[in-house]
Amino acid sequence: MLGRLILRYLRPHWPLLAGVIVFQLAQSIASLYLPTLNADIIDKGVATGDTGYVLSTGAVMLGITLVQIAASIVAVYFGSKAAMSFGRDIRAAIVHRVTAFSEREVTRFGAPSLITRTTNDVQQVQMLVLMSCTLLVSAPILAIGGVILALQQDLELSLIIAVAVPVLIIGIGAVIVRLVPLFRLMQERIDAVNRVLREQLVGIRVVRAFVREPREVARFAAANTDVTATATSAGRLFAIVFPVVMLVMNVSSVAVIWFGAFRVQDGSMQVGTLFAFLSYLIQILMAVMMSTFMAILIPRASVCADRIGEVLGTESTVVLPVAGRTAGTDAGALEFVNAGFAYPGAEAPVLRDVAFRVAPGTTTAVIGSTGAGKTTLASLVPRLMDVTAGAVLVDGVDVRDFDADALWERIGIVPQRPYLFSGTVASNLRYGKTDATDEELWAALETAQAAGFVRALEGGLDAPIAQGGTNVSGGQRQRLAIARALVKRPALYVFDDSFSALDTRTDAALRAALTRDVGSATRLVIAQRVSTIVDADQIVVLEDGAVVGIGTHAGLLESNPTYAEIVNSQLSVEEARR
Repeated sequence: MLGRLILRYLRPHWPLLAGVIVFQLAQSIASLYLPTLNADIIDKGVATGDTGYVLSTGAVMLGITLVQIAASIVAVYFGSKAAMSFGRDIRAAIVHRVTAFSEREVTRFGAPSLITRTTNDVQQVQMLVLMSCTLLVSAPILAIGGVILALQQDLELSLIIAVAVPVLIIGIGAVIVRLVPLFRLMQERIDAVNRVLREQLVGIRVVRAFVREPREVARFAAANTDVTATATSAGRLFAIVFPVVMLVMNVSSVAVIWFGAFRVQDGSMQVGTLFAFLSYLIQILMAVMMSTFMAILIPRASVCADRIGEVLGTESTVVLPVAGRTAGTDAGALEFVNAGFAYPGAEAPVLRDVAFRVAPGTTTAVIGSTGAGKTTLASLVPRLMDVTAGAVLVDGVDVRDFDADALWERIGIVPQRPYLFSGTVASNLRYGKTDATDEELWAALETAQAAGFVRALEGGLDAPIAQGGTNVSGGQRQRLAIARALVKRPALYVFDDSFSALDTRTDAALRAALTRDVGSATRLVIAQRVSTIVDADQIVVLEDGAVVGIGTHAGLLESNPTYAEIVNSQLSVEEARR
């Protein structure tokens, strides 16, 4: 997966990679040429006392060094730009894929894991690309070129290279083999830390309400300790690499000097040649070290690439049509035709054989006990999930045949858990209609019974909203979410238990305002509270994923035991029959 990922997302940046190769080649050739010049200075200049030769050759070495530095800087610049662009493209691809996921795929991966894959995992692969551009390109050139030039300097001493290189590779390879499972475990434990931290930040009020701070601190400490222990184990193994490299390098250098001294003594080798050979040996071992250092990065990057590939390779169960329908009656009619939904491998479906119609301009309420499938039913309308049986029709067209934008333009949904984005009141309200005027915003706020508290906020429409709307109360957050849907003015509204955080007086005022201001729109209301739906034109009773009753409040109260049980648990006999 790592190779495919790198090949796919680096291909568009081939000009930068070509520049990296050219300039890395230039600086590597310069590095290889310098020891030969240094040998000439010693043998032909210092040994003979030829100062002019020393100065002229030294000037050439200085010029080559400057070229080497310039080529290295340019190569690193091109490599960094290619690696950063590579990371940017992968992050964009992940986000694009995740935003196309249905609720099923998001639940499968989990938000903490998706965040880790988009940030930390991409960073690890990006680091591999960066180090490849700066080290891996030059390492083979230095290793191969160094071996060739070392052989030219002295064939017998080259036997030391034949022993040192395999020893270095075997030593570092033994470390790498043990690092691979640790890197995989580390990414999983980073996921766990993100999950715990996310839960604690989102649920901070619950934690404080139940005085569970010590438990949560201990839970985070356990997850953090696991990451630390794994990272420490990997660090200890990694720490072995450099002593091994230095041991092999120093022993090899001593061996070269020891055996080289005898060859200099018997006149079969010059002093400058010995120094040049020693330089090439160090370059070869450094190149091997750089390659093995890359080999250390590869296992962790490979694990991360596999995790990224899981996301990029997962297709959404909500498949958008190539040429979807864009036209319909535009009346907002909604119909469920024997609709069913089941999760893969589940023993029983969440919904089965759901069939009812919501006429244009009417209000249909759906009520049922917890776990009856009400929220799943609401999610099927805007295709947050797709039916696994039957169909859902909007304006007479199967939602799966609609162009996605055309479908979502028709629907205004207020989710069970209203979410506000960081920004201002106005920016949140304009989320569905970017060109909405202030007058339209205030009109929507009046209908949603939110105008009063927004006027009281410092700045009014420009009052700041924190991420998730945490700086406003639950009821205020719910009313702002309703106002956001109202600004859009769609033909069909889906309210998924959107009045639960409102007091009964505000609830009644809001329902009256909705009937007055958006009475021509179709409304599907998912509710837990009976008082919210008594005036609905049609009430659908769900039980264990199936429709067990359809009718008005009065009719169902007399004929449907399930509905009567729900009503009697919430209202007195007198209230229920009003």
